[in-house]
Amino acid sequence: MDWGLEHFRVRDYKRIMGAARRRAELGGRVATRLGVEELLIVLENYGTMDELSQALAGSFSISQELNSTSAPHPRLSQYKSKYSVLDQDERRRKFLELQKLKRLNYINHARQLADGNWEENEDEDHDEDKKVQDESTNDVEMKQEKKLPKHYGNQLMLSEWLVDVPHDLASEWMMVVCPVGKRCLIVASKGSTAAYAKNGYCVNRFPSALPGGSHHNSNMGKDYTILDCIFSDVDRTYYILDLMCWRGHPVYDCPFHFVRLQNVLCTSEAIFQALAEKYTFQVDGVLFYNKQTHYTPGSTPLVGWLKPYMVGDILSMEIPAGPLTEKPAYADHQLQRILTHKKGSQTCHVTKDGGYELEHLSTPEVTSSTAEMET
Repeated sequence: MDWGLEHFRVRDYKRIMGAARRRAELGGRVATRLGVEELLIVLENYGTMDELSQALAGSFSISQELNSTSAPHPRLSQYKSKYSVLDQDERRRKFLELQKLKRLNYINHARQLADGNWEENEDEDHDEDKKVQDESTNDVEMKQEKKLPKHYGNQLMLSEWLVDVPHDLASEWMMVVCPVGKRCLIVASKGSTAAYAKNGYCVNRFPSALPGGSHHNSNMGKDYTILDCIFSDVDRTYYILDLMCWRGHPVYDCPFHFVRLQNVLCTSEAIFQALAEKYTFQVDGVLFYNKQTHYTPGSTPLVGWLKPYMVGDILSMEIPAGPLTEKPAYADHQLQRILTHKKGSQTCHVTKDGGYELEHLSTPEVTSSTAEMET
């Protein structure tokens, strides 16, 4: 299809970039802009503006985390991302070693979350806020950044795309089926229960039956509970993904501590059965937990994430046919493009059903500037 300048419309460009920006997270970083000439070259590979808009909307990412789940899976993405010199399996080993050496003061950390008492950090935060305010008093974005609750942000343990399959997957990993929803930090303390978004904002406050979550079971402030949950707008339900503190007793450093949501061993039979089940909620994807990991705030390679339709290809196993594992329309197109891109140096093929050989889709080579690993 001829995409000459006469076919290019400004509103199409704005629509595409708008879709890309909606994928961008808040935080002061801006999605990359494409020039008109560069965009016209890209358009040659697509039949319609709608196809390009959908592709770009799923491809833009501004996160600096390795294998961030805010971007497409590295083996399915349409762009070459920055990767660490260390592959994911090596980083898992180093994370486990670091976990033994660097232990968080879990009791103090949980108490601060429950009480909202961060006195030891107040002086530092006050100086930081004053500096920001002095630099740009009239800057609205700076004022909003100042008001952003810092203490409750980045408290959740976040996953990476499962790129390198662990050699001990069947024996040392568990799989959890997750519903569609928003991750949130639940803190029940002083007779009230608060739900915090990943950025630290309190999005809801209500009484609950959790220890410390209402005036009937607060026990003079001694009982408090901290949970990692997924909130479903459809079900109006908080699904418990992980437990960090119960009745004032931190369990951050207890291996295999999540409860409530169905979890299975990562054997082929168990995974097959889990993907064949019918769930009362809409399934978003599956999380893979290393049994030895502590609950560590931030992104970690010890927790992997896949969409259900990816499991068969990434783990090289048979998966049941059904609505849960059905590939979206764009899946085969993505696979075909990434394989075509790699044909220059490696021989690989796509089967009729869109499958591919994992050894030919390994993590891209590192660029000159290595992405920063967030612990």
